[in-house]
Amino acid sequence: MPNHHPRVLPGAPYPLGATWDGRGVNFALYSAHAEKVELCLFERVDRPESARVVLAENTGHVWHGYLPDARPGTLYGYRVYGPYDPARGHRFNHHKLLFDPYARLLRGRLRWSDAHFAYRVGSARADLSFDRRDNARVTPKCQVVDPAFGWGVHRSPAHPWDATVIYEAHLRGYTMRHPALPNGLRGTAVGFASAPVIDYLKSLGITAVELLPVQAHIDDRHLTDRGLTNYWGYNTIGFFAPEPAYLSTGQLYEFKMMVAKLHDAGIEVILDVVYNHTGEGNQMGPTLCFRGIDNASYYRLQEDPRYYCDDTGTGNSLNLAHPRVLQMVMDSLRYWAGEMQVDGFRFDLATTLARGVNGFDPHCSFLDALAQDPMLARVKLIAEPWDVGPGGYQLGRFGAAWSEWNDRYRDSARRFWRGDAGALPELATRITGSADLFDHDGRSPRASVNFITAHDGFTLQDLVSYEHKHNEANQEDNRDGRDDALSANYGAEGETRDPGILELRRRQRRNLLATLLLSQGTPMLLAGDEFGRTQHGNNNAYAQDNETSWVDWEAIDEAADDDIRFVRRLIRLRRNHPALRWPRFMHGWAQCEKSIKDITWLASEGGEMNTGHWSDPERRSVGLLLNGRADIRVGTLPLDEILLLLLNGHPEDIGFRLPSLPFGSGWAELLAADRRPQSTLHEFDSVFRLAGRSVVLFHLAVEV
Repeated sequence: MPNHHPRVLPGAPYPLGATWDGRGVNFALYSAHAEKVELCLFERVDRPESARVVLAENTGHVWHGYLPDARPGTLYGYRVYGPYDPARGHRFNHHKLLFDPYARLLRGRLRWSDAHFAYRVGSARADLSFDRRDNARVTPKCQVVDPAFGWGVHRSPAHPWDATVIYEAHLRGYTMRHPALPNGLRGTAVGFASAPVIDYLKSLGITAVELLPVQAHIDDRHLTDRGLTNYWGYNTIGFFAPEPAYLSTGQLYEFKMMVAKLHDAGIEVILDVVYNHTGEGNQMGPTLCFRGIDNASYYRLQEDPRYYCDDTGTGNSLNLAHPRVLQMVMDSLRYWAGEMQVDGFRFDLATTLARGVNGFDPHCSFLDALAQDPMLARVKLIAEPWDVGPGGYQLGRFGAAWSEWNDRYRDSARRFWRGDAGALPELATRITGSADLFDHDGRSPRASVNFITAHDGFTLQDLVSYEHKHNEANQEDNRDGRDDALSANYGAEGETRDPGILELRRRQRRNLLATLLLSQGTPMLLAGDEFGRTQHGNNNAYAQDNETSWVDWEAIDEAADDDIRFVRRLIRLRRNHPALRWPRFMHGWAQCEKSIKDITWLASEGGEMNTGHWSDPERRSVGLLLNGRADIRVGTLPLDEILLLLLNGHPEDIGFRLPSLPFGSGWAELLAADRRPQSTLHEFDSVFRLAGRSVVLFHLAVEV
């Protein structure tokens, strides 16, 4: 390409972004308030631009041009001219090189400098001042890509929701300490797609990995100044580009290869996506992309447009009420679902995406657009149904196509197994699918994504090892993170060699895992919880790109390996017994032959739970009879699909009278959280000794 005067043709306003057509590249950028747009071309990431091309064509506020001599690999960015008038919501500054919002690939790392700010840092006029320094040398560059990839005979596993078991993992942290991987592949998509990792995931029996944000993000300046990073990645700056640090060669095909290999293993890929805000922060943040392209369009502004609406706690909120911003988000989702072949999305702070002028609106333009989109109709949609704005908690209010993170499940399970008084009734509601929240508008138990732990909070090991958070490494004086995590240490804070405490912690981990995987709804397991991964009491490790957060594979000893086998058994039981993943809510209304209800709650003394039992705050044990034959819609299942689940949150053993049925020959153990299942057949109406703090699952034994 000539260095100074590239050939430029009018091009087309669609598609947005940089599009290689086999002959040249079309560039298109939306800005409703810009006065001029320059396309800047670069020979190398760390050099000044080799050419500036004015995109003279403007069609419907899309600035566009076609470069017949451009090719995949071309590095570029934009300079956008217009008024710098924060009081009117405009923050144009052509001295700042800007990312293309539709860039498919970024090259180089952001090097922090005062030059990234459109105002003069330190000025008495703050963001009303104007900065004329050029930031191009310290800004990553966009790269034109050739999207071609040989998918071959490729099919998504497309697991039905009732068969889905989600495994939340960090793409980088999961492999950074994996002993079977060379250093160059650790922390990358290629490493995640390696045989040792995929074989392990497949052996667990999980059906989907939910990856923390993989879209390109930036590390906040206040973190890098303290030697930290935005490890979790909830600071997106490029909604189409994978995070460059996750690509070992910097090539786009690596991510596609990872998806293809996971699909070959029968594992779906769900992305945690952050469309509620960007990494540009509030009015004092940097100008890297959206702010400098068209601040008044991309962001929700307050009545005084100098300031941003902030329902996310990050300084800004994207303006999905604007049709072009909505288009960008929808185009991004279609890109990842189509071009990258991912299977679903978990939407961070999803309430923000559904906010209208009067707050949360279940029929807002974004939710309606998703509902009618033919490509996105096939993918899994998961909402984090809250944000920090007014009326932000909206659990249960997303539509029939959605599943939702259920924090009330998390908290009720934690309270029950910690031994809190009065925790049993809520737990009963949660482990049967949370009908009080989701049984409306045609929804089913799969709407509830059940979890005990997630990236945000204690790991499972730490949940039973620490009563208090220990976030000092975040350098925020331990003020960050949840204060009341509903945790317990069982006699010692953190690490201990006391065998009694260690055994009790292990039992509690197994009780919580068994509760999770034997509940109705969609279970989500945090990576490493199956073998006791610890963050040493840090319950907000968002800035810890180090051994605090990385999975320690070499810590898996004989006991941890046994815990892994326990989780494999739980997932196998869930897969093999349809009664554990019922397609509808159970209310005790449906019955099978002999009038056995679909669900029956049992007291340890014998008989059904009554009002007195449920209102007793000290009752910490219950039995749950699940009748898999009570619904003709799931087919005629064998008699042994009648299951009995016993939970005992008491520290002491109790006697539990096993129910009698008009058929079958007794109760056979399928699983015991505290030991190996017994082969003994337990007779009807016998008193079973249920160990303190334990879970036992039986099936109806049938005479042959």
